[in-house]
Amino acid sequence: MRERFPAFGAIAAAVALIVVVGGSYFGYRELSGDDCSGQVKLTVAAPQELVGDVRATAEEWVAEGASTGGVCVGVEVGEASPVDLAAALAAKHGVALTGVGGASGSVTIPDVWISDSSIWLHRLKAAAPGFTPTNGASVAHSPVVLAIPEPIAKTFGWPEKKPDLPALLQQMLTGSGLRAGIVEPTRDAAGLAGLLALAAAAQSGANAQSVQTAALRALAAGRSTVRDDLTAKFPQAADSASLASGLGVATLSEEDVIRYNAKKPPVPLAAIYLDPAPTPLDYPYAVMPGTDPDKTAAAESLHRALNESAFRDRLGALGLRAPDGSTGSGFAVPAGGPEKTAPPAAGGKGGAPDPEAVDRTLSNWTAVTAPARMLAVFDISGTMRGAVPSAGGATRMEVTKEAARRGLALFGDDWAVGVWVFSTNLGDGKDWREIAPIGPLASTRATLLEEIGKIQPKQNGDTGLYDTLAAAYETVQDGWQAGRVNSVLILTDGIGNDDPDGGLSLPALLNRLEELKDPKRPIQVIILGLGDAVNRTELDQITRTTGGGVLIAKDPAQIGEAFLKGISLRPSGG
Repeated sequence: MRERFPAFGAIAAAVALIVVVGGSYFGYRELSGDDCSGQVKLTVAAPQELVGDVRATAEEWVAEGASTGGVCVGVEVGEASPVDLAAALAAKHGVALTGVGGASGSVTIPDVWISDSSIWLHRLKAAAPGFTPTNGASVAHSPVVLAIPEPIAKTFGWPEKKPDLPALLQQMLTGSGLRAGIVEPTRDAAGLAGLLALAAAAQSGANAQSVQTAALRALAAGRSTVRDDLTAKFPQAADSASLASGLGVATLSEEDVIRYNAKKPPVPLAAIYLDPAPTPLDYPYAVMPGTDPDKTAAAESLHRALNESAFRDRLGALGLRAPDGSTGSGFAVPAGGPEKTAPPAAGGKGGAPDPEAVDRTLSNWTAVTAPARMLAVFDISGTMRGAVPSAGGATRMEVTKEAARRGLALFGDDWAVGVWVFSTNLGDGKDWREIAPIGPLASTRATLLEEIGKIQPKQNGDTGLYDTLAAAYETVQDGWQAGRVNSVLILTDGIGNDDPDGGLSLPALLNRLEELKDPKRPIQVIILGLGDAVNRTELDQITRTTGGGVLIAKDPAQIGEAFLKGISLRPSGG
């Protein structure tokens, strides 16, 4: 993602035959009653690197008498950051995307959205089944490459040879001084494509999880919020000290590298094309759900104009390829790069990675990179003794503890974690018991692992959830720390509150949480339910009050993935 800009300027009122919004609106051709049966105004949003070409093509199309079915068409082309529009669309459909955050009030949803990657469409579709855009075909193409300062690339034999990702990964993790960077992958398609490729490269071998964790931490140390900030970290001189202290490798789009080198920097970047190639930027042309038929017809006509040779030649001058990976006039192929690259599958409609793989990778990333203060609360009621057939007969308690151990391995030393257990009547009139107070993992990791290993279910114990949750929330709030994600994580297989001795009712719990809640000290409650007997309706009421979310692993053997996905529900700070 580059610098943020408002998605659209204000649209001039009334039908105008002049250009408004800084030249982004192209009015209807001069009308007479005999020329057009109606008028329609089409709004289009495109990313910074593409908006100028789309605007120029739309202007020519309108000037030539744009119409469809006798209806005259005007076009407004606005610039929109992909992550900002994704946030607005997610909010409209009542869902959240990992790491994306809330929508800006200044973002207007257009009739046509040209994002930089189909990844955004796939993430939205996976989260919101009601998000059903049409068309989706690619209008441009830019491979995701490894950007490496040329002097460093030459040490790998470039341009005659190219380094592979496993070799670079080894250098990143062996103290060789190769500094890696990434644009925040929860908010940038090229960053996410690179992260997925790196995660895949780190998944082989006996120590795959530790290697992947180390790689994520190395990337996190050099991450940036926007691409321009990342590229500013590349070395500005070719001497050994500058090369050692500057950024040594990052995943960017081919267009980013071309644009960077066009500025004649003191140290140009080499573009390394990986095999297998990461998911490219494919610039899908998506007509938004609910667009009326006249606008949809106009959108399809504009799309045809964007497939003409004039548009593709404009792409070449910007360092972008045509959808099929070929190059238009003015395109300068980077040294060692291919004249033609493989296009995304199905013209951009099927080239994005599996949404589950995206969720899993982003969950790992969030767990590793977002510092937190968390109280993990384990259900030890009698039902946790039940066997899980899909886990080789291990008990629910055993698979829960294993998920916690694996999750703990991902958390950095800057995390602070504590552990409670809960059932009923665990001493001193309480349904909960502290196993380890919240403390820094830098000094408590080994103790926590040992104590988690000792947790055992209580024979015939019930589920005193509501009293426990209120006490856990208050404990985290009492020690609330700025600059961290403060949260309560509940792991339970109960159907909700099952406390024969009474205690808080659901309305009483919700009232208590409302009393405790402080917008200046937010606390997320994440509830992981195990099995198919969990009463989600009650749990959702709780997390709507506190913030956070509920995840259900109907097969308890899948709690590991649910655990990491739950961590990813946390905001990026608080």
